Amino acid sequence: MTTAKFSDDCEVAVIGAGPYGLAVAAHLRSAAIGTRVFGRPMSFWREHMPKGMRLRSPWVATHIADPGKRLSLDVFARQTALTPQDQLPIERFVQYGDWFARQAVPDLDQRKVLRIEDAAPGFRLVLEDDDTVRARRVVVAMGLANQDFRPSPFVGIEPALVSHTCEHASLDKWSGKRVAVVGRGQSACESAFLLREAGSEVDLICRGEVHWIGAAPGDARHDRGWLWRLRELLQAPSAVGPFPWSWLNELPEIERRLPGGLRSWIGARSLRAAATRWVALDGVRVLAGRAVGSVLGRGNSVAVELDDGVREYDHVLLGTGYRIDIAKLGILPPDLLGKIVRRDGSPVLAAGCESSVPGLHFVGASAVDSHGPLMRFIAGAGYAGRSVTRSALAHRRGAGRDNAAGSAERMSHAGLGMGPAE
Repeated sequence: MTTAKFSDDCEVAVIGAGPYGLAVAAHLRSAAIGTRVFGRPMSFWREHMPKGMRLRSPWVATHIADPGKRLSLDVFARQTALTPQDQLPIERFVQYGDWFARQAVPDLDQRKVLRIEDAAPGFRLVLEDDDTVRARRVVVAMGLANQDFRPSPFVGIEPALVSHTCEHASLDKWSGKRVAVVGRGQSACESAFLLREAGSEVDLICRGEVHWIGAAPGDARHDRGWLWRLRELLQAPSAVGPFPWSWLNELPEIERRLPGGLRSWIGARSLRAAATRWVALDGVRVLAGRAVGSVLGRGNSVAVELDDGVREYDHVLLGTGYRIDIAKLGILPPDLLGKIVRRDGSPVLAAGCESSVPGLHFVGASAVDSHGPLMRFIAGAGYAGRSVTRSALAHRRGAGRDNAAGSAERMSHAGLGMGPAE
């Protein structure tokens, strides 16, 4: 019996052109693997994060990884006279991402992928203009698209009254309005700060006190003594999670091998809601330790019932974070989705960030459950690029689609992929 030859348009298709998609593409192309990338560069960062925000990651953990480190943030800074600084403004990071895309993926295809179809062997991508692309492997690098979490009391309230922070590129529209921000992480605290700067009257509603990361320069109020300063000095480069877990988080391949319960505990400890101390909440009323009961739209306002009474606002902004559910990405049809082993919505991934469907990889936020908290931050893009590339090369060398994941596993045991992200 003759096996039909797979006629592909590319060896690997990458869906998404944010930091992870760009880093994976740069690594694949450096290894001479035929790669096509789909998506608008940095679109989520440009369109779903408010003007004026800053990155939580330190400068050393904000590079978009490429194999030769020729496209690092340091190189971009030298070429554009950008002064290195921690908590880089979002506008400058988007500029850096655009620059990286022009260098690494000059032929970026900005058409939207509507659907991934299983076309064994390989996959078929259906694009927004009804064109199709065949690929032997697919890397889903869509980040936090459609993953925003909304607490049940706010579900069903009209968008004019309740929205999530990821829905806005600017918060100026609520100048002079009374706004409640729900949450106590970076997104919530930063949004409260930006709203106050824009002239809004702001309440920050949160279940507990705000947990702060680091200390504001020269702010003696936040000096916690020599032990705290020593822990800051011992912190891992990417600063994902508290010491000493931050050092383990630098090693996603090792973290993947930990027992699931321990990995989940480390993830929860490392990704708990917190905000960097540059965010000033002066002028923001912080309602800490408050539980939200019912929420009711009243014409042009929204009433929020707390455990100490009802407060009325012009708008409620949810800084309540994200919960991964790949079904909500919108590009996986039921037949393909049903073949992907999942745990609480996240794909269960082997070496190479490969799912239970051979040749289908997930990187970025979708990989956190399997590979650890680093995959939630820009610093994890280097590991993603290296691991996916090794998997593709193993397949090319004749491992075959059915055992490509096993070959990548053996390579990892041999010592590849155990180093920290670039």
